[in-house]
Amino acid sequence: MGLFPIINPIGGAPIFLGLTRDCTDEERHLLARRVAVSGFFLMLGSLIVGSHVLEFFGIPLPVVRVAGGLVVTAFGWKLLQAGDDGIDSREVATANRPVGREDAFYPLTMPLTVGPGAISVAIALGTQRPKAADLSDLIFIGGPAIAALVAMGATIYVCYRFAELIVATLGKRGTTVLVRLSAFILLCIGIEIIWSGYSALVGTGR
Repeated sequence: MGLFPIINPIGGAPIFLGLTRDCTDEERHLLARRVAVSGFFLMLGSLIVGSHVLEFFGIPLPVVRVAGGLVVTAFGWKLLQAGDDGIDSREVATANRPVGREDAFYPLTMPLTVGPGAISVAIALGTQRPKAADLSDLIFIGGPAIAALVAMGATIYVCYRFAELIVATLGKRGTTVLVRLSAFILLCIGIEIIWSGYSALVGTGR
């Protein structure tokens, strides 16, 4: 539940559709599946090993929150300032070309779907997990977490796979409102992540 409002696959569906408008239906459906799978493994990796990676490099979690919040804020502001046709896919792809299959991880998975904000939340949740004493404890602790991430990945796939249907149901005006509202929420989430990271840094004196 902590990840869902940040990832917001329903609000991301119109943005995903706008970024992949140069793709065929088959390519778009393939991208939706790849984004869902990549998002699942990215969240799972952040949840399980994210805190250990930060500890290895000596990076405190509040710093990740500030950096992730800046990226989320910048992306939300860019979406908020986009024209009526949405953000141009060439602005977030590489080599000044439209989004294609090779862009499933970047930028469609990260930062559009599972951005730094979601990663920092997953890492924070991972640091709060209880220690497993044996295999049964590990299954009891990890089973529900993996099931929740599978459900999150399935939600991403369904929303992106049927993005055209969602947009058609909402209509042009409704889609515009949803995209703008999602962009504003994303902007607010980014600022909240920055503030929480900054407050933690000030509180620890780092």
